[in-house]
Amino acid sequence: MTTLEILKYARSAVPYLAALGTEDKNRILMSMAAHLDASADYILRANAEDIESARASMGDVMLDRLTLTYDRISAMADGIRDVVALPDPVGAVLERIDRPNGLVIEKTRVPMGVVAIIYESRPNVTSDAAALALKSGNVCVLRGGKEAYRSSAAIIAALRRGLCAEGVPENLINMLEDTSRDGARELMTAVGYVDLLIPRGGAGLIRSCVENAKVPCIQTGTGICHIYVDGSANLEMALDIIENAKTSRPSVCNAAEVCLVNESVAPVFLPMLKKRLTGDRKAAGKTPVELRLSEKAAKYIDGKVAESDDFDTEFLDYILAVDTVPDVRAAVAHIAAHSTHHSDAIITESADSAAYFTAAVDSSAVYVNASTRFTDGGEFGLGCEIGISTQKLHARGPMGLNELTTYKYIIRGSGQIR
Repeated sequence: MTTLEILKYARSAVPYLAALGTEDKNRILMSMAAHLDASADYILRANAEDIESARASMGDVMLDRLTLTYDRISAMADGIRDVVALPDPVGAVLERIDRPNGLVIEKTRVPMGVVAIIYESRPNVTSDAAALALKSGNVCVLRGGKEAYRSSAAIIAALRRGLCAEGVPENLINMLEDTSRDGARELMTAVGYVDLLIPRGGAGLIRSCVENAKVPCIQTGTGICHIYVDGSANLEMALDIIENAKTSRPSVCNAAEVCLVNESVAPVFLPMLKKRLTGDRKAAGKTPVELRLSEKAAKYIDGKVAESDDFDTEFLDYILAVDTVPDVRAAVAHIAAHSTHHSDAIITESADSAAYFTAAVDSSAVYVNASTRFTDGGEFGLGCEIGISTQKLHARGPMGLNELTTYKYIIRGSGQIR
């Protein structure tokens, strides 16, 4: 089918899904999860083909984003079941106004309609997006990256089998066959067919959507995430947090890319950091982190000298840019100059430093003494997530069910006229 045909097909399903009740949607979701589990072998065969095709052009870290396993598929199915357990936002009354003339006005949550998601090499997004869209009453149109097309198509096929088993139309969940840039641009300009566009991917994809979209678009930004080690920080805690934020999964947007260290602790802490992230990891057979050092940081440890754009780069790899700053205000100023407004953290024992940092850092998630890796819908108790918004209008931070709804006013009267 062409992209336009798919969009028309999706649009036709909007009234059907909008009318489904919570019990119906939950039953459908449970069927989707069961069929996803049952299709693991089929999905893994498709994923193996994607990996083989991508191996020549993709590094190990990015291949990890593309790779599925039985455990990861099981986690995807569990993510759908987690969505079942969440309250249904549709129909919730946000505000009630009783007017003197007897009118009752209720501000009520309703689905967006057709939600389109453009994403790249993470096939797990396919099931997350489909589950959140369905529970929030939205028909979804998914456009995955060409490097994950076989995997995503296999996942969609499994989810649609779950729909058919419950006797509901398969076009509640849709996937574009065209993975080219032209296909993506058709979604961006599909006025009248797409009610909300959500891009999930690298800086190029985000920029293209922001510049070209004629439909409403939520900016899910890249993650240049900072960790600032304050002068009062517990240094062992700081090491644990930085290692987790950088190395637990460096290919994701909530991984740390920049470490800022207070000058008062830099002579002690930076040698500790280098030992933990390079020497200790190498000795343990793990991938060491390449430290890219500012001139100030290079006074205390050896390492690669940072280039001019290293503090503005989402590495998505075992690379960490390191600088020193005189105090928390300088750290905040540095973050403001280089931030993508995603997730930033301070490690400190000072209540004053923590208060200033959390008030002054303009990001969607700001942490005190915790890893940035927690910026995630599941970790925030939202179930799986549709993306992490770095803008301020409509949605900000991890986006779950509520962020996929809008509202309308429902007014009940008894013959009133004006």
